[in-house]
Amino acid sequence: MLEATTSNPLLERYRCEDRFGCAHTPADLPYDPWQTIHNLRLERYIGNGKSDSLLKSAYYLLRPALPVSLKRSLQRHYLKDWRSLQFPRWPVDFTVETILEKSLCGALQNHDLTALPFIWFWPDGHTGCAAMTHDVETQSGRDFCSQLMDIDDAYGIKSSFQVVPEKRYSIPPAFLDEIRSRGFEINIHGLDHNGNLFADLKQFQRSSERINAYARQFGAKGFRSPVLYRNADWLRYLSFSYDMSFPNVGHLDPQRGGCCTVFPYFIDSMVELPLTTTQDYSLFYYLKETSIQLWKEQIESILDKNGLISVLVHPDYIIQQRERSLYQELLSLITDYRERWDLWTPTPGEVAQWWRARSEMTLRWDGMRWIIDGPQRDRARVAYARIEDGQIEYSLQDLPARVAQPA
Repeated sequence: MLEATTSNPLLERYRCEDRFGCAHTPADLPYDPWQTIHNLRLERYIGNGKSDSLLKSAYYLLRPALPVSLKRSLQRHYLKDWRSLQFPRWPVDFTVETILEKSLCGALQNHDLTALPFIWFWPDGHTGCAAMTHDVETQSGRDFCSQLMDIDDAYGIKSSFQVVPEKRYSIPPAFLDEIRSRGFEINIHGLDHNGNLFADLKQFQRSSERINAYARQFGAKGFRSPVLYRNADWLRYLSFSYDMSFPNVGHLDPQRGGCCTVFPYFIDSMVELPLTTTQDYSLFYYLKETSIQLWKEQIESILDKNGLISVLVHPDYIIQQRERSLYQELLSLITDYRERWDLWTPTPGEVAQWWRARSEMTLRWDGMRWIIDGPQRDRARVAYARIEDGQIEYSLQDLPARVAQPA
């Protein structure tokens, strides 16, 4: 959380937490927006989900013996009501961003300011961020990873590969060495991908010990839970720098919900990189899409908020030419936005490293201008949030308007 080292009352009261680089308490508001944001990010608005736990356990027990066509039919039946879900809002939910922006707008108006300085979201002034991730679920997917790295490299993108350490397939040292030597990242994808990782706390604690051991063995810094099953309160048992298990909107996932934000955030000491676009399996097999139009709409709306575009594409599901061509079309779109809109395309680990460094930065007034102190400050930029037509807009240029300065 960023502390502004000035005596300015607005900066001291307006702590924009990990999204903005300034200080805030809800003194100007009739409610505490941070409690609301915290509850949304951690999905506190959702019930405990135990009513279908027996059904889920039975499904995963029988799943290995079920034909693919039957598994997909059962999955579509389970998710058949997804279009009727009103919250989070499909296809991308910006509830957290809306609360932040309205709170900031009110604070600026109450203090008769037209702009407030903060530390820009991304390094080097990039307008947004896109990170590519690959969950490896089967041996055929593992065997396709070399070709997938070739495809990513062809578009100048380095991605992460989440591997299942037990039962699904073997993980030869040569496989891990190739990923590392080519500049890609290795992360952990659960333990054995049986869908019951979060079914019982004591079992999770035992499993987490083995997961953490594999993380040390593989040099993995990131984690993603199988099938995006998750429990924010249990993540403290995992020893990772970052997690990628929370969807922005979970309508098409077995565990419904969503964190309602398109920016990274902290869960205790772990950086959460939310999944902000529809994963490939849902796109291909639930929605039966034959184009990347949904991805394009999601990406453009996230870019409009300067947010994180997080993409999950499994090597297992793009082996066939049709799906592979759609993925290449997606990569082409992202690289086009990288050139036209200055989109940053790092690995997930680099995103988490930046967000952690940014959380340790501070803004300091040197008598003439705002200075950023802290790790990676050479890549950080001072930006301004201002009100325009009743909405919050951002600028990286110094503004002549009356901005927040030390008294």
